[in-house]
Amino acid sequence: MDGAHENAAESSSSVPRSEEPACSAGGPEVLPPEESEGCAGSLDAAPKKLCGYLSKFGGKGPIRGWKSRWFFYDERKCHLYYSRTAQDANPLDSIDLSSAVFDCKADAEEGTFEIKTPSRIITLKAATKQVMLYWLQQLQTKRWEFHSSPPAPPAAPDAAPAGNGPTLRLELEQEEEELEDFLSPVRTPPGLVGAAAALQPVPTKPLALQNISLKHLGTEIHQPLVLPGSFLQTQHALSLHSGRVQPVPGANRHSGRNTMYNIRSNRQAQGTGHGPPGEDPPLSAEPQRAEWPLPSDPGTPGKDPADSPKPTPKSSLTANLIQKAKRPNNTFPLFAEGLTRTRTAQEKILALEQQVLMLTKELKSQKELVRILHKALEAAQQEKRASSAYLAAAEDKDRLELVRHKVRQIAELGKRVEALERERESLAQTAGLREQQVQELQRHVQQLLEKNQAKQQVICKLSEKVTWDFTHPPTQPPVPLGAADRDFLSQQEKMEHLKDDMEAYRTQNRFLNSEIHQVTKIWRRVAEKEKALLMKCAYLQAKNCQVESKYLAGLRRLQEAAGGEATESSELLRQLTQEALQWEAGEASADGVELSPISEYDEYGFLTVPNYEMEDLKLLAKIQALEVHSHHLLAHEAVERPLRERWAALGDLAPSVELKQLLRAGVPREHRPRVWKWLVQLRVRHLQSPGHYQELLSRGQVREHPAARQIELDLNRTFPNNKHFTCPTSTFPDKLRRVLLAFSWQNPTIGYCQGLNRLAAIALLVLEEEESAFWCLVAIVETIMPADYYSKTLTSSQVDQRVLQDLLLEKLPRLMAHLGQYRVDLSFLTFNWFLVVFADSLISNILLRVWDAFLYEGTKVVFRYALAIFKYNEEEILRLQDSLEIYQYLRFFTKTICNSQKLMTIAFNDMNPFPMKQLRQLRRAHRERLEAELHELEQLKAEYLETQSSRGPAVPDGCTSEDEGEGEA
Repeated sequence: MDGAHENAAESSSSVPRSEEPACSAGGPEVLPPEESEGCAGSLDAAPKKLCGYLSKFGGKGPIRGWKSRWFFYDERKCHLYYSRTAQDANPLDSIDLSSAVFDCKADAEEGTFEIKTPSRIITLKAATKQVMLYWLQQLQTKRWEFHSSPPAPPAAPDAAPAGNGPTLRLELEQEEEELEDFLSPVRTPPGLVGAAAALQPVPTKPLALQNISLKHLGTEIHQPLVLPGSFLQTQHALSLHSGRVQPVPGANRHSGRNTMYNIRSNRQAQGTGHGPPGEDPPLSAEPQRAEWPLPSDPGTPGKDPADSPKPTPKSSLTANLIQKAKRPNNTFPLFAEGLTRTRTAQEKILALEQQVLMLTKELKSQKELVRILHKALEAAQQEKRASSAYLAAAEDKDRLELVRHKVRQIAELGKRVEALERERESLAQTAGLREQQVQELQRHVQQLLEKNQAKQQVICKLSEKVTWDFTHPPTQPPVPLGAADRDFLSQQEKMEHLKDDMEAYRTQNRFLNSEIHQVTKIWRRVAEKEKALLMKCAYLQAKNCQVESKYLAGLRRLQEAAGGEATESSELLRQLTQEALQWEAGEASADGVELSPISEYDEYGFLTVPNYEMEDLKLLAKIQALEVHSHHLLAHEAVERPLRERWAALGDLAPSVELKQLLRAGVPREHRPRVWKWLVQLRVRHLQSPGHYQELLSRGQVREHPAARQIELDLNRTFPNNKHFTCPTSTFPDKLRRVLLAFSWQNPTIGYCQGLNRLAAIALLVLEEEESAFWCLVAIVETIMPADYYSKTLTSSQVDQRVLQDLLLEKLPRLMAHLGQYRVDLSFLTFNWFLVVFADSLISNILLRVWDAFLYEGTKVVFRYALAIFKYNEEEILRLQDSLEIYQYLRFFTKTICNSQKLMTIAFNDMNPFPMKQLRQLRRAHRERLEAELHELEQLKAEYLETQSSRGPAVPDGCTSEDEGEGEA
């Protein structure tokens, strides 16, 4: 599976480097000295570096099989590198563990496990099951450390942030404790992992093909003489002890001579075990300085790598090797007697290490003695200075003062002695308690020894009995096993096998549970990081939109200040404004950076930037679009995501306080059709009947309704800034026509009124089904709005305008006083708000939130939001000091509202208290006044008509009547 990776690295794996440590030989980076020392430290301790020999399954064609490889882990990259031997400089390939998962199969060969990455599957085999579990646990731990550790700063890749150290250690300890719940930790296999594995012979595997060259079939491959593996291992151990790794000369000098040498016989491997199968052994390994030159310094003159001696010819290799092995060696003076002194050298090294430890301890004791002598000398000097001062004093008064000072010092020392005495007594008590504990433990040990002795006596008696039974067999011949006994033994053997299989599957299950647990935690951590990055990107994009909107607002103010003067600066402003207004739809996709770019249309088809004719309004629309997008990005994670989660967990809808609060906050787009259908059905279920909508449509096919002409005229005027009603191929205009015609037959007293087309259009955009939109229109006109709201007289609409005036005077007195000063009438603006429920005024994102609460709570929501809109822009209106400016601002000021959260807070919090009882009283009072006024107007109209009829048709003097003119003609 991975043979191509190794074949591609054949040429790069045979050149050793002296800087590589044994435990990470062939690593991509040079380790610092402290890591090298860690590799050469005590072999009894747990290795700091994860490394060791494993068998890897790979190859191509007929030579696929297991190959021994040296594996070592790189903590910086979370990669597991592997090479042929621990002495190789360059690795064959690496395995990315950051996105890998580990697996072990119970039915596979013992010690076999898999590392699965997104691109490939690597099959490995350890020497024993314990080594396999150790590798799997360590790889899991290394992967978790990589995902848990914070990213290192570029300037100091080895240094982790100091503040994250304890937290990281705590997380790693918690992870280890959690993994222990699944699979108990495996002890470090001695001599099979870490630095100790580099000193062991390379494991070998028997091969079926022997001494056969696949390149030249029928030709036997010559067996070159190889030095015993212990010689190279001893030299490598010496280099480890010295703190840096020296290359093994000649180890890979002729690796390219015979590429098929990895299928040679096992004769050499059984003798020495130096090289793994698949590697060419060194052809020239004489222990001479001339044959094994140290790496030459490129900057040293007179040393050219080309002058290095050539390999010895094959014909004289054996003779030269034997002669040079007998002569004393200047390079390795410890091996004067040849290659048989390997163990002696290792023992000498261990003896030297012990001697160093003893000398270190002796040095510490000498330092402690010097410190004590220094203190004694300092005390003697102080005593001498005090005596000199006493003798040098001129008067008795000074000597008395010195004596008093000494007395005070003696008193202080006495107090210290008392404190130390008390401390000694407490320590003595503690020591007594410890002594009692030790005595109890000794008694417990004595009991255990007695029990052990009794058990040994029983064992001895049983052993004697067994021996007696063997030495004195029974006289009767043994009874042959019957069929039942044989079946019992076979069943017992099968049970033993099943127990072994069950234990293997139990181990596999525990490991897989731990793997699933850790992979899930890693996935959650990655998801959290992704979420944090998305939030950061959204925040930065929102800030960018705010900066851009401020830039456009600055251009607009500069344009207003410049006026209509044709100067160079005004021309530059005009050019900058045109560049800012140019809409580039593909700008975001070309950059590939923005996560949610400003699209031309929103999710319901409304233009994000309205297409105004005036350049000033175009600039204002672009500023508004940027502000809306900025608020949407900032509120997405903080407000909208929790709101979506609450709606998703709501379940079946039922009237409640919680539902009321959720509707006020707004319904997410994916839940809005379902919620609106439920709200509409809640209001019109007493009016609904199966097939009612189709029956109304069939009436329109029989004869035309009188309002059909007006409906047709208003279709083209419905939302000209929405692509669903302006596109020629859209089906929405036809749906809207049928809904309005059906309603005109449903309510003949109203028939059709201008404004109903926009109410039905909003319902169609959200619900998409004709019949649902029809019943939504019925619910608004016949159940939510008061009676006569859409009649010819619009009586209830006029009443609500007067009620709004009273509420504005109560809630916003400063604003109403300012508007009254300039005689500004707000009804020209607010009348349309109430008639179409803000359909033409607010942007779609805020409009639909208003409708969410309106369909549930009724017209009270319309009053709340009307007051909130004026409160939202109160300060801007108060700055205007001219009636014309106020009217111009009121034309489009609702489109400048971008923050839906702020508007909702004003409507439902700042406008409180807002009792429905007060609203009913105001409506009742203003309705009586309005009806009285209308009655008075009717009387005046009747009197006028009566007066006109009593007068008759009168012709002024000098004028000819029409009848006379016709008679003359």
